[in-house]
Order: sequence, then structure tokens, then C-alpha cells
Amino acid sequence: MTDSYYAGVYWPARLEFAEECARRSATFFRLLSQCDEIYARWFEQGDSVEEALQREFMPDYATFLRFFQQQENQLGKDGFSLGAWTGHTEDGRGGMVRLTCGDASGAYPNCCVLYLPWPEVEPKSARVMTTPVLVNVLRAMVLAWEPLFGVVATHEFRQAMRPARDPRGFAGWLTYLSRARGEVPPLPPPVRTEPVEDKGTLMILAPERLSASNPEHLLLGRRVQEALDAKGLLRPVLS
Repeated sequence: MTDSYYAGVYWPARLEFAEECARRSATFFRLLSQCDEIYARWFEQGDSVEEALQREFMPDYATFLRFFQQQENQLGKDGFSLGAWTGHTEDGRGGMVRLTCGDASGAYPNCCVLYLPWPEVEPKSARVMTTPVLVNVLRAMVLAWEPLFGVVATHEFRQAMRPARDPRGFAGWLTYLSRARGEVPPLPPPVRTEPVEDKGTLMILAPERLSASNPEHLLLGRRVQEALDAKGLLRPVLS
């Protein structure tokens, strides 16, 4: 079975108008494009692949401001949503972004999620699924969105770390915590940490991809998670 990885960052209710969300979006896509060439081109989503491939866009401030001023991308009284993809039509190639920002009510949790390529399907994508590249991807997300929590993992790994309805964060292959959450304690080897400017701490649990099918990976994840839970660092983002 192919593991499907994603990178996601999450932050609480935070009122931001279209202009601020457009600025953050442009920053994110600019930084993401520097991580790997597969993130150089972006397309709006459409009702069909053929339609979507006709909707390439320039990921700059003016474009995002136009998107967020359109009713179809607005959520209630405040908040915005957007979906974009890299135009790779085969399953497991390229990537897709799902974004919700600007919501102040908590009704539409703010997040930015990037679905990552499958290296088993596309060998050239293996270069993306490496620690150095994904550290830069998660850094791009943090610098653009200033979240409380971020992670690179699979849904299967998340489910192994927490019960399905547990809203707390979890320890993934890569894990980010804002400094607003508190100080990260010493963690067991081979975990290493590095700062993301003055925003927070990025934890790299292992140099290789963590999989829910590997008992040693699960054990490492649980040890790290227990250390973070003991300090209350993984409490729900909306709390």
C-alpha cells in the first residue's frame, strides 16, 4: 500500500481581510516554489481535469486578492477558502493545496494543507519526499501563515497517534510548534530540532519517512508525543 503524505499547518480563529490573506498566500506560494520545481506552476480547480488545465494562474498578490474578492471563495461573514493544484493529472504526482484563512469565528478552522507526491508512483518525485526539501516546505508554511501547529505525516500515522475524535496535535515525521505554545523539552534521539526564525521550533523525528506500518516508527512517535503532551504543547489549536 502506498503511503500518502501531506504537510499541514493550523492556527486558531484570526480575523484577516482579503488583503492580508492575499499577502500571506503570495508569500507561501513564492517560498514553496523555491523548494522544488514541481511547485512552479499552479492551476485553479475545475469541474473536470480539462477545465482545470485551462485555469493556470500566477500566484501573486493581485491574483489572490481577486480570488478572495469572489463570492465562491468567501466563507460566511469572514474567512476565505481556496484550492489549487500543480496540473499533474496522474494520481500521486505533483501536489494540491487546500487553504482556509481569515476566519474569526472558528466555524471554518484556518489551515493550509499541501498533499505531497508519491515517490513509489513517480521516482522523480522522490527528491521532494526527503527531509531537506520537506523542512523547507514546512518552513515556507510557517513563515507565511504563522500557525500554532504544523506536521508532515500520513493520515494513517495520525490515526495511530491519536483516537479519531481527539482534537490535539500529534507527533509526525516533521512537527512544528509555535513558541507561543511554550518551550520544547529535550527529546529522545534521533530527534533533532531547529528554530524557524523567531516563530517556533521544527522537530525532525527521523531522517527517513515515518510510516504507520513500522512499529519502531510508531514507538518513536509515541515517545516524542508523550514528552510534548507532558508540557501541554499539543493541546487543540482552537483551545
